[in-house]
Amino acid sequence: MAGQLVDDIVEVRDQSEGSRLYTRGNFGYPRSGGGVDLDLVEATYLVECRRLEVEGPEGPMPYDDLFRHSAKVVEGFDIKYLVYRDLRQRGFIAKYETGDYDISVFPRGKTMSNSRPEFLVRAVSERNAIDVATLIRETSETKDRKKKLLYGVVDEEGDLTYYIMSIRDPAGKVFPEPIGRKPVGRLIRDRVFVFDRDDAEALRAYGYYGKSIVDALQLSLIESCHLVGKGRLTVLDQDDNILSFDDLLDFGNSMQDEFRVRYLVFSDLRERGLVVKTGFKYGTHFRVYQSSPDECHARYLVHAMTDDGLRMWPEISRTVRLSGGVKKEILFGRVRKNDITYLEFKWFKP
Repeated sequence: MAGQLVDDIVEVRDQSEGSRLYTRGNFGYPRSGGGVDLDLVEATYLVECRRLEVEGPEGPMPYDDLFRHSAKVVEGFDIKYLVYRDLRQRGFIAKYETGDYDISVFPRGKTMSNSRPEFLVRAVSERNAIDVATLIRETSETKDRKKKLLYGVVDEEGDLTYYIMSIRDPAGKVFPEPIGRKPVGRLIRDRVFVFDRDDAEALRAYGYYGKSIVDALQLSLIESCHLVGKGRLTVLDQDDNILSFDDLLDFGNSMQDEFRVRYLVFSDLRERGLVVKTGFKYGTHFRVYQSSPDECHARYLVHAMTDDGLRMWPEISRTVRLSGGVKKEILFGRVRKNDITYLEFKWFKP
């Protein structure tokens, strides 16, 4: 089957051959008067599969010549081609796109004539940085279009890993009733200790706050900020001065990285009825329970970040793999002013 390279497309002008490509493989787009126009991604794939021969301005273009030409014309061609090729070899009808997304993918077993795309795919290298604001925007856009966002990440050896994204609305069942006392805690270094046994038991029962140490209760600085902000705790410094919410927040910002961002996500999760504990042993900011930690396992691992908190794909890969291994869902809580959006990453096998 012969095609002619014209600018950034390959024209298959023979009507019967073009019809065969379009109807049997969903390749190309029909030309006026017969035949099909192929984009460079699918033309290169067909040449690799020995189903197409391409004639260029200076003669025949074997696979390597067409690949090198396409890499000059299409930005990021190598990555886009590898993702397209993988999806085609998995049996999907995939179409190269030139807008905000790189490839549209139709449901398995379906064609362009009897279905609409199920996925919109971004093809990226493992070396690309991740802009969480862009991910959230793309996830919302694809949902509005009744499609799913899929990222195909190509590693340095050309192997692919797919991630599917979705906006989540986590919710729990722990909405504490006000307690009849206001416990007092003391700030020691960067944590707060409640030494009165009754106060400690009241806070523990109130919403599973802190960690018990014999007759005392140890609270994290973030827990303490949240409780002081809600009027449920009084915190004293070593000189018996009462620390206000702003005092504690300023202290936290001076002692810990990203304290304000983590505090905002912590408080939002608590307001949603969730119990929030440190996620240090999982490499995230928080592990999150839907009810009593004594009665259930954590459902979520949550990492707080801002729009300018860029991540790299190897970091995401480690986090997602770990969360899957411990049967938890990984959420990234994006803070924009005082608004929190939760983005879920999942490993996905097409």
